[in-house]
Amino acid sequence: MIKGTILVADDDAAIRTVLNQALSRAGYTVRLTSNAATLWHWVAEGEGDLIVTDVVMPDENAFDLLPRIKRARPDLPIIVMSAQNTFMTAIKASEKGAYEYLPKPFDLKELIAIVGRAMSEPRGGAATPVEDEQVEAIPLVGRSAAMQDIYRMLARLMQTDLTVMISGESGTGKELVARALHDYGKRRNGPFVAVNMAAIPRELIESELFGHERGAFTGAQTRASGRFEQAEGGTLFLDEIGDMPMDAQTRLLRVLQQGEYTTVGGRTPIRTDVRIVAATNKDLHQQIRQGLFREDLFFRLNVVPVRLPPLRERADDIPDLVRHFLSRAESEGLPVKTIDADALQALQLYRWPGNIRELENLIRRLTALYPGETIAAALIDAELNPLQPSAPENPISDEETLRGAVEQYLSYYFAGFGDDLPPPGLYHRVLREIELPLIAAALGATRGNQIRASDLLGLNRNTLRKKIRDLDLQVVRGQR
Repeated sequence: MIKGTILVADDDAAIRTVLNQALSRAGYTVRLTSNAATLWHWVAEGEGDLIVTDVVMPDENAFDLLPRIKRARPDLPIIVMSAQNTFMTAIKASEKGAYEYLPKPFDLKELIAIVGRAMSEPRGGAATPVEDEQVEAIPLVGRSAAMQDIYRMLARLMQTDLTVMISGESGTGKELVARALHDYGKRRNGPFVAVNMAAIPRELIESELFGHERGAFTGAQTRASGRFEQAEGGTLFLDEIGDMPMDAQTRLLRVLQQGEYTTVGGRTPIRTDVRIVAATNKDLHQQIRQGLFREDLFFRLNVVPVRLPPLRERADDIPDLVRHFLSRAESEGLPVKTIDADALQALQLYRWPGNIRELENLIRRLTALYPGETIAAALIDAELNPLQPSAPENPISDEETLRGAVEQYLSYYFAGFGDDLPPPGLYHRVLREIELPLIAAALGATRGNQIRASDLLGLNRNTLRKKIRDLDLQVVRGQR
């Protein structure tokens, strides 16, 4: 039995052949074209029950064609395919009214399953368009299969108010995902308010979230608004939700159940219209077993779970991320850099305990401290394996340049934490990440003169000599 007619548009003959065979075997009639003009002609004539189309075609971009199709036949499901596997491709597909977006290469079984769902449950209408100027600010980078799944899920969530729970290790980009949900969703014109539970004294969290009345506690001399009030009509991002104390959890649960709250010291319930996005790097199931997190609150927050993979699970994305960070550094006034293939491979083999934040800080450091135009593998090895250091290529050649580079790097290093508190043990982390290249650069700037280098670094001469010995830095013979 013929299930319906599928219109396939793709300028790649091999893909058209594969789709024709797979869809025909599944019981569909298939019509094939390599261009948008023919596809539009078929749609205008009322042909087809579903469209499968590539984004880029010789005569027209499918994203320009989709609005015309949706106006002419709003109930015609459209599946968009693309080799441009970025977050914005998924978002555009969603806001242009596509039923589903599939990155190339795609799984044929998955495609057939999606076609079956779309044919039985056609959807009409398009989401609210994303303004073109927002595209340049897109925060999510990566083309790996893991990120494609996240892009597609986020695209489906943009036009909803569903509560989202984002989980993942520190540095995986949880706040970026929360911001994307807000900036490209229907609440984009409202405020985005982020609050980190781990950064607020536990006794002040309820006041921080819900506000307080004058005299509610010692020191409350005036009424203060809370984050819920500040986020009204927009999105409230509750980061590190696993650190929220039990009393505050109980109050938050009431907000989620009843849509209202009271300020600390207040009696009148306040209605609220806020979308909640929460995030954690903890195992909340374990927290529940230990009596540290309310199970009923977890179920209220975990309506849609989004797990962000650690960087070691998406190493294929590292080249794109590096290019993104180099471009950002250039836009911030740091020197223009490129990176060679061997250096990229070294980055992909590293385990990245600090995830994307660690990678970004490394690129900033290399861009600020090393004047060579190309980041080479030897430099990456020295940075990622400080116990086996090698001399940096193209060392900074004068003291003034070194001093400026260090100041600029440190400002970017701390800016990388945004509104978050730096992690515990920051002193030792900074030492570990910049001490070796900094001492090596100082020796290069002073041409190996340890007296001048110690003055430049503000170190006692004996301390510098001990560090050179401990770090196994090779000093050219004859230098002091």
